Amino acid sequence: MDFEQNDNLSKPLEPQPSQPMPPPIPVTPTVKTPKKRTGWRIFWGVILALSVLANIALFLMLIGVIAVFATGQKGIFTEEVVREGPYRTKIAVITLQGIIDGEKARDVYRQLKLARKDERVKGLIIRVNSPGGTISASDQIYNEILRCRDETGKPVVAFMQGVAVSGGYYTSVACDKIIAEPTTITGSVGVIMGHFVLQKLLEEKLGIHPVIIKSGLKKDWPSPFEPTTEEQRQYIQDKLITPAYERFVQIVADGRPSLTLADVKRLSDGSIYGAQEALDEKLIDKIGYLDEAIEMACSLAGVEEAKVVEYTKPFSLAGFLRSSNRNILKIDKATLYELSMPEVLYLWSVY
Repeated sequence: MDFEQNDNLSKPLEPQPSQPMPPPIPVTPTVKTPKKRTGWRIFWGVILALSVLANIALFLMLIGVIAVFATGQKGIFTEEVVREGPYRTKIAVITLQGIIDGEKARDVYRQLKLARKDERVKGLIIRVNSPGGTISASDQIYNEILRCRDETGKPVVAFMQGVAVSGGYYTSVACDKIIAEPTTITGSVGVIMGHFVLQKLLEEKLGIHPVIIKSGLKKDWPSPFEPTTEEQRQYIQDKLITPAYERFVQIVADGRPSLTLADVKRLSDGSIYGAQEALDEKLIDKIGYLDEAIEMACSLAGVEEAKVVEYTKPFSLAGFLRSSNRNILKIDKATLYELSMPEVLYLWSVY
């Protein structure tokens, strides 16, 4: 049997042209990455969170400090050491400086309250540098000093510096003893009142004619819109000046046992006295400085030595701005009323 042979098989294979082989692909060995430890991640997360919270707390504290500095804490006083001494024995210095008004009376009250509560305070010194002020505020301070003496039994020494006249002297006689610096001016026992008469200014210059409707003849005496008559003067003298003056005289007589009522009346014509003259007239007990006042307070308290502290108000921006604004004249209804209305004062007239 004849088999047909495939021509392709019978033909010899022709060599094929050679093709370049692709370079071998490098095999990168597989490196196993170690798993991160979750413990450290949690630790640093906690640290970061605590740091953020601490910064927030510090920021809030800073805001609080700024707020306290700016606004101040009303009625808050701090102790400042004037002289070192035994921890359990203190002499407290309370300052009364400037024209006496309601705010000054409240400040003195707060300081006396601190001294009353402190069992370590054995005696007090009232440092007075004031020309006086309103009758009501002067009398309030006088009463608070007497109350402190009666309730606690702690001795109180008045220490006068600079000017301690009229209402300043009124408050001083509430103390057990009075000591004054050699250059102090004191006295001026008396009452003063003044007011403006605006009639000509309003009617002749500005063309303003006030209309006053009142229930009685004396309702507006003395009036700033008409000249003061002799009858009005006598009325004010009897109703305001004389009662306030007689109280002042009696207060001095009660506070200065070495003076009779007649002596006080002789000295109570409004005159001022230097320290030596005041000592000669028995208006004060001694001439000296703060050291002598401390020595006198310790002696009255029956202690040999003591730590001396002074109550002071912390500085506040708001308080500074308030005091600055007082120098700016504000023409409003209240200011006009204060300027036009008379006020009876225990005040040295030069102020």
